[in-house]
Amino acid sequence: MTTTTTQQELFRFLEDRFACAQACTECARACALRASLVDPDGTEQQELVRRKGIMCAEVCDATCRLLSEQNRLDENGIRVQLEWCRTVCLETAHAFDGLPGGEEGAKACRTCAQACTDFMVTLH
Repeated sequence: MTTTTTQQELFRFLEDRFACAQACTECARACALRASLVDPDGTEQQELVRRKGIMCAEVCDATCRLLSEQNRLDENGIRVQLEWCRTVCLETAHAFDGLPGGEEGAKACRTCAQACTDFMVTLH
């Protein structure tokens, strides 16, 4: 029989997992949109930001898909994916900070990074 603490931990794990997947989806959407708005014939800095946005969208999408799988996942693999996602999101947020209109993308990236951090805490 499951103890109350174990049930509470399971609920928190599932809530944090869902919140992280949702944040990844929102971040992927914001990064893809931001990347599409950057002039492809712009400066080298703009091209770097565009590529970071695309990469962040892809990493967040992959993380969301991993978290959405119903089968038993390797905890270490989840942790590595979450750390990668968190790092890419923070780097992309920093890149978006310097762009006019990049505030929303930067905010989505930071929210996703925090959700990844929060979810990692629930992993044993």
